[in-house]
Amino acid sequence: MKKISAWRKYLTKRLSMNREETVHFLDAIMEEFQTYENVTTLQSALEVVAETQGGISELAKRTQMSPDALEKILSSDKAPHIDTLGTILNALGCRLSVVPIKVEKPCSELADEK
Repeated sequence: MKKISAWRKYLTKRLSMNREETVHFLDAIMEEFQTYENVTTLQSALEVVAETQGGISELAKRTQMSPDALEKILSSDKAPHIDTLGTILNALGCRLSVVPIKVEKPCSELADEK
């Protein structure tokens, strides 16, 4: 547990010094979430980034949510709804976006095989 705490402290410090790195971090976390659906990792990453920007109370103000409601979202065992996630990311200075993914065969080719 001590290693995790030290890592989180290091990560928080590093991200608080570099906005571009924060954006890359969140982008990587979102990609990882889409691949493995690990809600805990997503929520933990959002908490770390919130810490770099004034904490949960500040993030709650920016999202116009109560700190308790935001804590509940970030500690739930379910992923936040897309509109809630978008609101949180916007408050952190980011946004959700759609980008193409690399696939071995496009959907159109898969349909032709049937």
